[in-house]
Amino acid sequence: MAKGKVGLGRRGEALAAEALQQRGFTIIAQNWHCPEGEVDVIAQRAGEWYFIEVRTRRGARRVRAGGYGSPEESLTPRKFARMEAVARRYLSEQGADEAQDVAWHLSFVAVALDATGRLERITVYLDPESDPWEVL
Repeated sequence: MAKGKVGLGRRGEALAAEALQQRGFTIIAQNWHCPEGEVDVIAQRAGEWYFIEVRTRRGARRVRAGGYGSPEESLTPRKFARMEAVARRYLSEQGADEAQDVAWHLSFVAVALDATGRLERITVYLDPESDPWEVL
């Protein structure tokens, strides 16, 4: 497995995908790229599309204390705007258009590991405004 930041991110994405599958999501693609950007996981559940950003942090400390903060603190409005552009591009390439009223969501999965790399929690936000649910 890759080391450092890339390895940590890939591990978080794998943990998130596994947790989503255990809760009835079908993983359609991972690390899908287009000119507008990249999305970590594309999934479906109950006929709806989910475009999922996964953020993983190990031994998270508050940003003010010199750390990177929690996974939730790392997600910006700019990232959500880019995710929306990627989602629209993906759906367009799949032959879906706005008139078809395809149900889709911009979702977020936070993966927190302790300082030794042991999984502490996986939290899923199906929409930015939705209440999160803890997977672990």
